[in-house]
This record gives sequence, C-alpha cells and structure tokens, in this order.
Amino acid sequence: MALKDLKDVTYYDLNNEINIPVNNQIPLNKDHEALEAFITENIRPNTMTFNSIQDRFDYLTREDYIDEKILKEYSLTFIEKLYDFLKSQNFHFKSFMAAYKFYAQYALRTNDNQTYLENFIDRVAMNALYFADGDEDLAINIADEIIHQRYQPATPSFLNAGRKHRGELVSCFLIQAQDDMNSIGRTINSALQLSKLGGGVGINLSNLREAGAPIKGIEGAASGVVPVMKLLEDSFSYANQLGQRQGAGVVYLSVFHPDIIQFLSAKKENADEKIRVKTLSLGVTVPDKFYDLIKADADMYLFSPYSVEKEYGKPFSYINITEEYDNMVNNPNITKTKIKARNLENELSKLQQESGYPYIVNVDTANRENPIYGKIVMSNLCSEIMQVQTPSVIDDKQEYSSLGTDISCNLGSTNIVNMMASPDFGKSVDSMVRALTYVTDTSNIDVVPSIQNGNKLAHTIGLGAMGLHGYLAKNHLYYGEDASIEFTSVYFMLLNYWTLKASNKIAQERHQSFYNFDKSKYADGTYFDKYITKEWGPTSDTVKKLYNGIMIPTIDDWKQLKADIMQFGLYHQNRMAVAPTGSISYINDSTASLQPIVNRVEERQEKKIGKIYYPAPYLSNDTLKYYQSAYDIDMRKVIDIYGAAQQHVDQGMSMTLFMRSTIPAGTYEWKDGRTEKMTTRDLNILRNYAHRKGLKSIYYIRTFTDNDGEVGVNQCESCSI
Repeated sequence: MALKDLKDVTYYDLNNEINIPVNNQIPLNKDHEALEAFITENIRPNTMTFNSIQDRFDYLTREDYIDEKILKEYSLTFIEKLYDFLKSQNFHFKSFMAAYKFYAQYALRTNDNQTYLENFIDRVAMNALYFADGDEDLAINIADEIIHQRYQPATPSFLNAGRKHRGELVSCFLIQAQDDMNSIGRTINSALQLSKLGGGVGINLSNLREAGAPIKGIEGAASGVVPVMKLLEDSFSYANQLGQRQGAGVVYLSVFHPDIIQFLSAKKENADEKIRVKTLSLGVTVPDKFYDLIKADADMYLFSPYSVEKEYGKPFSYINITEEYDNMVNNPNITKTKIKARNLENELSKLQQESGYPYIVNVDTANRENPIYGKIVMSNLCSEIMQVQTPSVIDDKQEYSSLGTDISCNLGSTNIVNMMASPDFGKSVDSMVRALTYVTDTSNIDVVPSIQNGNKLAHTIGLGAMGLHGYLAKNHLYYGEDASIEFTSVYFMLLNYWTLKASNKIAQERHQSFYNFDKSKYADGTYFDKYITKEWGPTSDTVKKLYNGIMIPTIDDWKQLKADIMQFGLYHQNRMAVAPTGSISYINDSTASLQPIVNRVEERQEKKIGKIYYPAPYLSNDTLKYYQSAYDIDMRKVIDIYGAAQQHVDQGMSMTLFMRSTIPAGTYEWKDGRTEKMTTRDLNILRNYAHRKGLKSIYYIRTFTDNDGEVGVNQCESCSI
C-alpha cells in the first residue's frame, strides 16, 4: 500500500481524544495508542524493506538517493557494526507527534513520495557516518549522542546529511549592505541566492542613507531603506526553494537611523500597500545610549549614515554611538533630526503589540561581552547569532574590490533532560562539537564570497539547548524559581567549559586557530577572569543533588583551560548559541528551547490534516502543577532564566516574551490600580528589564488575545533546529 492509498486510519482520532478529558483527567494513554496505530497502519506497510544492509545501500546509491562517497570512507563491516550498536540501544518514539514529525518531515522517501526509505535509526546512522568523515570512533560517538537524543543537529543538517540531492547543511545567513548602489544590488542578488539555498537571511540596512539625503549633491535624491525592504521582500518571495517554502528574511536597522519611524511603519497593518512589508521580519539594533535617553526622558537625535560615514571614514554600523553620541550631536558636519526618545520607545512597543516585531538586539551588550576582535553589528532571522563582521566594497562590475566577512549559521542543540543523564558530559559535548565542525569545514557558500570568506576564517558553530521546562517539571521545579535559575547557570557554564575544551583540543590537533585569535580576549586570558575568581558550581542542596555525579569544573580546572587556550588557541571563533527549536523538539519529545510551554497539551494545526495534540513531555499528575503556561508566568522570570544562561553563552539566544492582552491581576505589580489591559508601558518595562539583566536580544513578542488568538506567533522554521 502506498502512502497516497491510506484509508480508514485511526491514529488521528486517537490523538484527538487526548483533548477530551476522562473523569477530569487528561487521557495520555490515547497518545500512546495513536503512536502504535501510526506505526502499524502507516509506517510498517509503507516502508521499503531490504534483505541486508548491503542490499539497502546498493539500492540507495544505484537510485541516486544517497551520496556514495560516504560508503567509500567506511568498510561494510564497520557500517554493520554501527547498525548493530544503534539497534541495541532500543530506540522508540515516545509520542505520536514525535513519530509523525519525523516521518512527515525528515525520513527519506522514494521520488514519488509514496514509500519510506528509512527509519530513525537509518537517519541517525547517516548523520553519524556523514559528520564523522571516515573516523570510525567518532561515528560511533556521534551515533551514541543522537540515538539517545542528547544531541540534535539543526534541521538542515539532520535532514540533508548523506543525501545525494540535498540543500545546504547550515541554517541561515547574515549579510550587510553598504551605502552605494553597487552594494545594494549585490545584497539583493545575495538574498536571492541564499534564499534559494534554503536558509533564512538576515540583512543589515543601517548603513544606507536615509530618505531625502543627497546623492552626488542633489538634495532629496535618496529613497531611504523602505524601498530596499520592498525589493528584498519580493526577492524572498521569488526565491522560495523550488516552491517548497516561502523564502524568509529579516532586515535590521539602527534605532538611531533617520528612517526608523518609516521602517517600523512598514510593518503596520494599516500601512499603505506601496510601503507595507507583509512577510519580511524586522529587527532593531539598540545601543545603550537609547536606554539612557529613555531614562532621562530626553530628546534623541537620529544621524544621517551618509554624513557619519563621511566624517568618520567607516560605515554607520561600525560607530560606537553610545561613546560618540555627544560628539555627533555637536558636530555641524553631521546631519541629524530630533525626536523624543520615549515617543520612539512607544512606537516600538505599539508595533510589538500589533505584530510581534521588531526583534531587539542590544548591540552594546553584545559587543561588551564579545571576546572576539571586531564589532557585532546585527543578528540573524532568530536573533541568536552574534558574530563580528567586516564590510565589503563592491565595484561597478559587482565584484569585491575589498572582501569583507559575513556569516553562515551552523547550529545544533543539546537535550537538557538526556544530557543530564549522560554517562560523560564532556565526551558528549566533544562529539557534538566535532559533528558541528564538519559542517563548518565543508560549507562553501561560493555564491556569496563574503560569507564564504567569513566561514573560512572563523569556523563558527552554535551549540545550544532545549528541554529546560521539561527538565524542571520532571524534577518538580517551577520555571523561574531560584533553583531553576541556578540550575540553568550551571548547565550553560558546563556547556561553555566543554565546548572551549573541545575547540582547544581541535586547535591542538590541527595546529590552527580561528583568524585573529591572537587579538581576542581568549588569547590574553582576560575572558577567563570571571571563572578564576569565583566558583560557578551549584550552591543550593536542591541543585547540588541534580548535578550529583557530573564533574563540575573548579577554579583550578578553569586556570588550566585558560593556560591551554592561551598556548594552543581555539579552532572556533564562536561556539554557542541558543536557537528556537521547532519541529525538531517534538522528535526529541522535548519542550522547546529554554522557553516555558504554552499549553500542557499543545494544539497544532497541521497542513491538510487538521489538529494534532502534543502533551508536554513527562506530563503526569506529579508534574502537572509545574507546567504553568508561558502566558501565566511573569516574563521577568523568563528573562532571569535567559540571563542566567547568557552570562556563559558567547553568542545570543532566541528569547520570546509571552503576554496576554488582558493581564491577570497580580502578575505585574506596576499594573495594580491601573488598567488590566496590556499597554506599551508593560513592554517598555520588560524591554528595559531585559537590558539590565544582560540579554543581548529579544525575539518575538507573542500576545494571547481576548478572543483566543495569538499575535506574533513564530511561523519561521528556517533557523529553527
């Protein structure tokens, strides 16, 4: 029976019965019944079987489904050994959603889409063989991490590994436009090319001169950033991965850019169609000076990028506005306009209420905590990538007369619940880092030379985490309580330590460090100051118990690591980033990223199928009360959790804030005696709180409305892992 002939299946109905209480209880058994029915009615009759592993790989290579070069790197004996190991681990999906998502989105199928060619073990084996690049021990180690769901490669990597006809393994890209037509043209071409490859694209527009600025002495000639945004949105719509999905992009603009109001207005529902952007995401880079001006209820000046670049000799994004603000205000050669800082703050919050945008990048925080030589000027489609860039210069032939560096994102995630049960935390991280390293080593985005150059020099990766709320509930901790914050800090301290250890080991093996390592805070040792002046291990009895049996680095361990890194270097310029986790968290039976859950039983609308229900992992009568909805949690607790992680993460984190349009009494003390409706003031306070807590970015603002709708729901999976 082919998949198109499936009739009279029972698993959807069984899954839907989860949403019908029985004796005031959630009938979780129905999900297990749905899973069994799915395997029996859908998977088994529609999976191609083979007499042997040799027969399977002969067929897959003959029919051009997999890349035969992988098989040339290993003996058949070893591949059979790998399969024996994987089968002995007795993997089973734990929920209907996990199995459904895997087979719907990740399992290899025949070209007519009617027969499955692999199961989860097959996909794990292909990932392990591919990322190990012929190293048998590493292949076993990577397989061990993925089959036990301690490690999950990002969607593009997990999906495409080993396939003959595949997309890119990286998740998304960051590029920047400079203030001339050649660069704008090249940027649009780059957006087309990168969108075609399958990744979301982040674009910095802060360097472009504002609307009405002079061009070659002609006043009012410049059209500003909004027309460029429209061109980019059309580009992403056109380059839609052969119709498989809508191209996705985000544009970033400095909060001190003169076009900032028009930029924000382009996303409003009532914007004129000539300027309105519907599918393009918006992000704003915010220096500390903006928060200072808000606090003082002061006027703020917006500066012309053209005159700033002319005066300083470098693009607007590369100016430290906080340091130079007063000089720029007093410089008669710099064109500027004046507005009220709090008026702009309210405009940001109004748009966040209406659409969930813009993302906020606290660019001074990112640079203050950045150990790498250079400047961070933007982020990506999901606001977790924070890496230095250098500008390129494009000549009249659309060629690079000066090749800068841009960014490709190479992501993976630890599953916190399973990592805490790892027999060797450090070995697990080492295997993950090596798997990610293969992706950065083999990535070659030659259609955009600045990205190719940046990747070649920096070897960046981004290892993150998912499943925090599930772990906390499983261990009877409330999200945001002191012990949960302490646990989060220790977990990410461990990830930081072991990713540094792995990167240093690879640098020793290859006798190579990332470009400009000698100018970094790693090389001079100052990065390690905070780790060699205090212990970062657990302090409360509750958290000590959670980490029982896991090696916690001491000050002496950090001192030794510091010495090793100063002597031998690091292979990776960047190592950690916490991305949102989309469908991949379902396959892991995990809560998403570090976020609190939205519903104990999540309702998802699947295309052509209808509603599918997903009970929170480890949901039971014992854990029920620890699963509070994100919409019922004080968002300062979410910020506190992310702040605890951020102090150890060299890049950023995708943090969404969840709000109700009518806020329950007692949630926020500043609401007492005021309206119960969510206002711009609420978002202003939370945004400032996140800044004070050291958060580098805020992703979406999701609002649950009084009519049970949601505003600002993240529909983008291009960068989700």
